[in-house]
Amino acid sequence: MSSKPNNSLAPLSRLWGTLAFRLTAAYAFAGFFLVFLAIVGLYLVLVHELEESTDLFLADKLHVLRTMLRERPGDREAIEEEVELESAARQSEQFYVRVLDEHDKWLWITPGMTDRLDLTQLAARTRSHPDRAIQMTGNDGRPFRVESASAPVGYPATQTDTVEIAIDVSEKEALLARFRYWFWGILLTTFAIFPLIGYRIARQGIRPVEEMATTARHISSSNLRERIHPEGYLFELASLAGTFNEMLDRLEQSFERISRFSADIAHDLRTPVNNIRGEAEVALARARSSEEYRDVIESCLEEAVRLSDLIGDLLFLARAESPLTHLRPERVDVGQLLARVREYYEASAGDAGVSLTATVAAGPVIADLDRTLLQRAVGNLVSNALANTPSGGAVALVTSADSSTVHIQVFDTGVGIPADALPRVFDRFFRVDSSRSQGSGGTGLGLAIVKSIVELHGGHVEIASQPGHGTQVTLHIPMSSAS
Repeated sequence: MSSKPNNSLAPLSRLWGTLAFRLTAAYAFAGFFLVFLAIVGLYLVLVHELEESTDLFLADKLHVLRTMLRERPGDREAIEEEVELESAARQSEQFYVRVLDEHDKWLWITPGMTDRLDLTQLAARTRSHPDRAIQMTGNDGRPFRVESASAPVGYPATQTDTVEIAIDVSEKEALLARFRYWFWGILLTTFAIFPLIGYRIARQGIRPVEEMATTARHISSSNLRERIHPEGYLFELASLAGTFNEMLDRLEQSFERISRFSADIAHDLRTPVNNIRGEAEVALARARSSEEYRDVIESCLEEAVRLSDLIGDLLFLARAESPLTHLRPERVDVGQLLARVREYYEASAGDAGVSLTATVAAGPVIADLDRTLLQRAVGNLVSNALANTPSGGAVALVTSADSSTVHIQVFDTGVGIPADALPRVFDRFFRVDSSRSQGSGGTGLGLAIVKSIVELHGGHVEIASQPGHGTQVTLHIPMSSAS
């Protein structure tokens, strides 16, 4: 037995998934709830005030009647006059009084009270709640507020009577009924209007977000120049737009670097491959001697080594940029490390007629560093310095340290770097003199690798140069790079 999925709730689910609907629902519910609380609060206050005013009136009349019974026990005319005067003043709220003796016999009763109230029920209700006003229903269904109290007669008291008083509160109940009617009317109106107001507010609030989404939809790898204009936005949305624009700036720069990088890779890989192919085609064009074939193989091998070094450098840079790359820090005497680098390049420096020295500025410098990577970074700097320093020049390695940072400086007295090229010397495949670098087998990745190694250690690189006077590169690396 197959069953089809119930899609009746799908539109509602999609509607609930929109920000405008959720904001509208939140605004409408919050407004409705606040209005509901306000009206209920006002209603409860009104009920309390009406009951309190009625109870105060009952307590006041009881006090007057008890006083009259105590001070003027035989003057029933005074009691009648008091009740009649009060009844005339309160036409909308008729009240009734009954006085009982100690044996529950009527001593005096307001005319018409027996028609309006069940006196047996009145006595039972008031006795079960002495000295407290309570609600009861009259014979014709009208609501009454009733209360009773004992009243000593005479001074000194010769007996104790009971005074029962009841007041018609139907007008107040009608007032509360009208209030409840308006209460539900206001709630229904609120229920109908607030969603419309909430939707208007929600649409106005998310308009900038929709504009951002429209701009984002226009962005692609071939169109990264779109930007959001935050003028007129609120502070939070303007901040979001600014952050989005900064992200687009970084993406555009990254795509430009990737494009240049890809073009440089294609060019640098094509050159040795074309050289190998050309040598092979020339060698195969006609029969040659074993010596000629040997020269061709040697030339192809040199190009293959160059190609292998280039690929190795690219792989190293790719791994260095991976967030999963980890250092292998160990205790390193930086002065001894520079001395070993100097020994390694001493023969090359001697062949080039360049003086190569390594010194420690003040005392031993010990730090937690990745020895292999640091040797490679310093070696690349020394190799570049020797390649760009003419015979008779000098290259110096100097290290120093402060409380938290190791400083390694590589000086040379070479040809220097033009000021306009300094900002790009750490870019991949950048060469100040591309023709000479190609002839010497340089790939333009040496300084990029140096920068990657230093940044892996959490440090940074500085470079200063003056054409014709030499170059100074400084590595600033934290003493502990075990992160």
